[in-house]
Amino acid sequence: MAPPSRRDDIIEAALRLFLRDGFHATGIAAIIAEAGTTKMTLYSHFASKEALIAATLERRDQLFRHWLFSRMEDLGGADAKARLLALFDALGEWIKGHAEPLGPTFQGCAFVRAAGEFVAPDDALHRQAAAHKQAILDHLAGLCRQAGLPTDTAAQLALLKEGAIAEAFVRGAPDAWKTARGLASTILDRH
Repeated sequence: MAPPSRRDDIIEAALRLFLRDGFHATGIAAIIAEAGTTKMTLYSHFASKEALIAATLERRDQLFRHWLFSRMEDLGGADAKARLLALFDALGEWIKGHAEPLGPTFQGCAFVRAAGEFVAPDDALHRQAAAHKQAILDHLAGLCRQAGLPTDTAAQLALLKEGAIAEAFVRGAPDAWKTARGLASTILDRH
């Protein structure tokens, strides 16, 4: 694996700040300071702040989906239904700060936050956030097909997932994933 590049350093620094402070509220000067770089170096890698935000969302998407899908497989094993339920155990790990590649502190969903700041549905960053959510839904749908479950089960589980994340972040309810898991278990047991 190649060592991190200056571009990678800038993306990681920007992502930390965007998650902590928000996308609009984080200025370029703060990103430059956090990354220990110069304005010229930042702009040699990214044409605009929006291009940097897009790169951070792409990185977060890759990290999050790889981590989530791997954890679902690790926790649920070969059984597709067990992997679907393991989604919520993985969320619990993340919310408790035990999802190593996602950082030590749960800061909510970067994609919900991005969609909330770039609200126009045709905004490229809003569409990027929606694509992340769709990719997770598609993965859940694939597992539902493997488990012989109705296709709408994936949407139900995705909704529970989103609710657990929102409750944990907005209301500070770190056990919301347990409630969501219980409801998911009921849904899965019906089939």
